[in-house]
Amino acid sequence: VSLFFRVRGKHLNSAACFVMKLWNKYKVTSIPSLVFIDAATGKVVCRNGLLVVKDDPKGLEFPWGPKPFAEVVAGPLLRNNRQTTDSSALEGSYVGVYFSAHWCPPCRSLTRVLVESYRKVKESGHKFEIVFVSADRSEESFTQYFSEMPWLAVPYTDEARRSRLNRLYGIQGIPTLILLDTEGHMITRQGRVEILNDPDCLLFPWHPRPVLELSESNAVQLHEGPCLVLFVDAEEEGELEPAKELIQPIAEKIMAKYKAKEEETPLLFFVAGEDDMSDSLRDYTNLPEAAPLLTILDMSARAKYVKDVEEITPAVVEQFVNDFLAEKLKPEPI
Repeated sequence: VSLFFRVRGKHLNSAACFVMKLWNKYKVTSIPSLVFIDAATGKVVCRNGLLVVKDDPKGLEFPWGPKPFAEVVAGPLLRNNRQTTDSSALEGSYVGVYFSAHWCPPCRSLTRVLVESYRKVKESGHKFEIVFVSADRSEESFTQYFSEMPWLAVPYTDEARRSRLNRLYGIQGIPTLILLDTEGHMITRQGRVEILNDPDCLLFPWHPRPVLELSESNAVQLHEGPCLVLFVDAEEEGELEPAKELIQPIAEKIMAKYKAKEEETPLLFFVAGEDDMSDSLRDYTNLPEAAPLLTILDMSARAKYVKDVEEITPAVVEQFVNDFLAEKLKPEPI
């Protein structure tokens, strides 16, 4: 089954609300977008269907299911001194798959940080490698940009392999850093956020944490799907810990449940204190100034859910989450 996303008109109705749920479920961030799913299981077969149509117009690779990273990346990889190494050298290493381009200012900024992080991880003794998958517009730009990088790259001339890697991870924007474990399984799609939040690489290899403290660097994740945000009256470092401990068991339960089903977690969990980032989010979503305040924000659907209670307990949070996942809550517009 294929789902093709496009937009006509600006007015929402019940059908449009259903479409927004599909956007959230399949993490659609740009249009047009074509997603292939297995009708029997509902699982995603391929997020980048448009690339599939472009790369395989005759359907020779149908049903376009995901392949192991080692199979998709197989072949020679470059170093910036023009020497090559076979992709089999990646076996047994943690791998970052870095989708980036010289023409993209955020990419260039991240690359400077990533070079330092790469050095620190390597110096700490971990087996870690990065594979650059270029989105540059010319081989000259690729060569210039790659000269700044101490890691490996898919040759620019191997457009088919670059495209297959984009398809494998459903890349819809750059910079994107996918982190893989030593078996080639995905650890996180949020390598960019993890690198920026952990400049000393103390949390390497950056397994997903159940609860995040809202910050400027991870606020981008608020736009990737529904997020539970617990606002509390905390200004100093460490004051958010009780709030994190309150919601962490629920977050861990949700993560474990969907991991067992090999599905992406349908809800991210944040705690937010009293700072400029939290103030901006409250203003943008028109939330009251109360603290503590329990909310679920769905930016792409421009919807919010607010739990107005005198005391927020683990039982209150769990019931709020369960009601949201069961679609029992009535949304308010953002």
